[in-house]
Amino acid sequence: MKYERIRNLREDGDHKQRELAEYLNVTQNTYSQYENGVIELRADTAVRLAQFYHTSVDYLLGLTDEREPYPPKRG
Repeated sequence: MKYERIRNLREDGDHKQRELAEYLNVTQNTYSQYENGVIELRADTAVRLAQFYHTSVDYLLGLTDEREPYPPKRG
């Protein structure tokens, strides 16, 4: 599964697909298609999910196993 981590994070947090769909302002079906890799995650969607789960986009996409988010950029 391409976006297995977003599914795992959702299930680990006892969240429903409908809840995440509302957060992202998409339908539950669209969110389900993100989890199953039918629809590619757009950059802005991946950022919002990373913010929701307090992790990095790299972690969501399986590019790192480090779950902690990167430190915020200082102005």
